[in-house]
Amino acid sequence: MTPNTPSTIIPSLRYRNALAAIDWLCLAFGLKKNAVYAEGETVHHAQLTYKGGMIMIGSVDHQGDYGKLTAQPSEIGQRTTGGIYLVVPDADAVYATAKQAGAVILIDIRDMDYGGRSFTCHDLEGHLWSVGSYDPWGESPKP
Repeated sequence: MTPNTPSTIIPSLRYRNALAAIDWLCLAFGLKKNAVYAEGETVHHAQLTYKGGMIMIGSVDHQGDYGKLTAQPSEIGQRTTGGIYLVVPDADAVYATAKQAGAVILIDIRDMDYGGRSFTCHDLEGHLWSVGSYDPWGESPKP
């Protein structure tokens, strides 16, 4: 493990309007800006944190090596090949703020068979987020 690194897996997402997405993610889910490197409307790299986790954000660029490998949900029928799971202490509170911020709720908040409560939504550009109180690091799933 790298010294002083709370997490060695850090998801990353690209947004057409990355500056608006950063603000929205902070409002809807309670993420915090750790670093934002932008030039005009282009976000070259941003880091948002939540407790011990981090997500990296950047602007869409289909010309670069990495960008040629990705597609936005709006380009593929609002589908994705993966999603983000955010562990929160109070899923109902985050559900309320996400809804108020305009999240498109895909799976309504509910108690999960394995523990905790969760919901699934699209963010403002269609990326898939699941938010829940089940903590796989601190809880064993219910049988």
